[in-house]
Amino acid sequence: MLKIRLARGGAKKRPYYSIVVADSRAPRDGRFLEKVGAYNPMLAKDGPQPRVTLKLDRIQEWLGKGAQPTDRVARFLAAEGLVKWEHGNNPQKAQPGKKAQERAAERAQREADRAEAEAAAKAEAAAAAAAPAPAPEPEAPAEEAPAASEEA
Repeated sequence: MLKIRLARGGAKKRPYYSIVVADSRAPRDGRFLEKVGAYNPMLAKDGPQPRVTLKLDRIQEWLGKGAQPTDRVARFLAAEGLVKWEHGNNPQKAQPGKKAQERAAERAQREADRAEAEAAAKAEAAAAAAAPAPAPEPEAPAEEAPAASEEA
């Protein structure tokens, strides 16, 4: 599948992007078929130089051949009126995943079990303290062992 996407260039902390047509399996900054534009995010949005330059005729040709723009490139193309781009809506984006939800449920169950055990221990201790303790029975004197059997 062909993609119209950004390929990063420039130096560290000074990005510069080429807008390229590439196979979706190729590396981000790797092999591409054609360079169809550029994006310089370091320029001011409303400055004298444009941040985005596009070869519109070549992009239209690639779109006609079935190339799909990435989300960021689709924004640039929508500003030129080539494609329709809508802001995505994912209401479950902030919710934790399935495994995290399972771990949270297990943790809540352990906390509930621990609280229940503590409450039972407190109730048992309170019941033991409320009931009078039985007085210990005096020990009966141990009987002496019988004398050695008499010899006859």
